[in-house]
Amino acid sequence: MEYKIIKKETIVLHPQQDPPERRIPSEIRFDPLTGRTARICHFMKLKWEKPDFQALTAGTEAWCPFCPDKVLQVTPLFPPDLIPEGRLQKGDMVLFPNIAPYDAVGAVATFGSRHFIPMTEFTQELMVQAFGLALDFLRRVEATGHKEAVYPIVNWNYMPPAGSSLIHAHLQVFATSTAPNLMRQELQASERYRQTQGAVYWEDLIASEEGEGKRYLGKIGRSHWLIAFAPMGVAGDVLAIWEDVHRTLDLNDEDLADMAEGLGRVMGAYDRMGIYSFNMNFFTGAKGDDHFRFHLLFSPRTFFNQKLGATDIGALRNLYNETLCLAYPEEICEMVRPGFSGHR
Repeated sequence: MEYKIIKKETIVLHPQQDPPERRIPSEIRFDPLTGRTARICHFMKLKWEKPDFQALTAGTEAWCPFCPDKVLQVTPLFPPDLIPEGRLQKGDMVLFPNIAPYDAVGAVATFGSRHFIPMTEFTQELMVQAFGLALDFLRRVEATGHKEAVYPIVNWNYMPPAGSSLIHAHLQVFATSTAPNLMRQELQASERYRQTQGAVYWEDLIASEEGEGKRYLGKIGRSHWLIAFAPMGVAGDVLAIWEDVHRTLDLNDEDLADMAEGLGRVMGAYDRMGIYSFNMNFFTGAKGDDHFRFHLLFSPRTFFNQKLGATDIGALRNLYNETLCLAYPEEICEMVRPGFSGHR
């Protein structure tokens, strides 16, 4: 496993200071699988101020289409050849067609009737039920033989900094025959690794990270949790990889419970940093992709400047797809790891 780093240094002069010279380090890191680069720079203390949530959410319940007084009246229905009952429901959770779909088969799944759920109040039971509802839908789609039922994907945009246009917590669920860019790159690189190395990259990565210990958080069930070496997010990313699971629909109830437990620990750690928003994506293989292992990526979202509302994605990320992180992933690991005590 090659962890390639190019170390760099910037020299600036401050004539009013003694000594005037200041040396600023930075790094370019290469993802061990795809070669994608990430820049470790703009170092700052990972501590943000949370907003006034009452002010942030005030009035949004009145027009929210996912709240219980509206969700069954304003949301659309699936065609009967896909979901005969129109929508799926589990308790107070509802899954229905996405009116702004990412693909031919897309859904939204709510986390229930509660309008605003703080990040640290997503219980294990709540997340297991929501992920279970999403998987129920994806299994139903696959059972129809739909041509898009190749890659079953679940995404979670939590709160506006992560791109959520609604406060009410929900999942984006879709099936697609066209793998998204990074997932496609990982699938292709995983297959090449298997052909050239005669091994599964993800198993080698787990063994390497657990042995090295610099970014490894812990194991829950058959899932391994670690901080990504070349992160996408400005405050690092948490990567969770499942042993012997190739795709989303291979997950069982115990896996979902382990997923929810790990995510709860991660959310607690980032909440202590003052971060209250994140993206989470499932990365899945298709049937027969035995070179791949199902994994999820949790990426916290925040602001470069909270007072101005300056997003954490600028030209570097938006147009070059070059990511930057404000701290060394190994230091971020030390901040997140206490939540995983007893899971080494």
